[in-house]
Amino acid sequence: MTRDFTQHRLDLEEIRRLAFYDPLTGLPNRRLLMDRLKHAMVTSGRSGQHGALMFLDLDRFKQVNDTQGHAWGDVLLCQTAERLKTCVRETDTVARYSSDEFVVVLPDVLHDLNVNAIAEKIIEDISEPFDLNDQAIRIGVSIGIVLYPDHGIDAATLLRNADLAMYQAKST
Repeated sequence: MTRDFTQHRLDLEEIRRLAFYDPLTGLPNRRLLMDRLKHAMVTSGRSGQHGALMFLDLDRFKQVNDTQGHAWGDVLLCQTAERLKTCVRETDTVARYSSDEFVVVLPDVLHDLNVNAIAEKIIEDISEPFDLNDQAIRIGVSIGIVLYPDHGIDAATLLRNADLAMYQAKST
């Protein structure tokens, strides 16, 4: 007796995708982010190298949603996700944290200059106009950066400290 497990396998893959990835952007969600961050911290501890965590918040996103509509806001989030992925290495993680917040995990950074260069590239790429509904829309991004283990030895502390650093960056 033979059975076709193709649909069952496809169903399991879809469940896994929904459990670990943001359905809009396709980026890792909070659950997968936490797993990857913890793994990066353990690896960093073993290698003796530092890692970095960036907490990003899109500036003027609410204005886009209010003026263009939520469907175009979703398009902007997807385009932002694609731009963010081009700014980091293949071994880094870009995750959607919430509505217009993203987190970037940079394992094994040699020094702060590398992290600053990536942050500058992100700011530059996000400040380029987005084509939404045949309009050039400009937004910005505020970034909070922390290093591990310097600014926290657990994922929750790092995220909280990076979030606080992002709000400080936004207020300047």
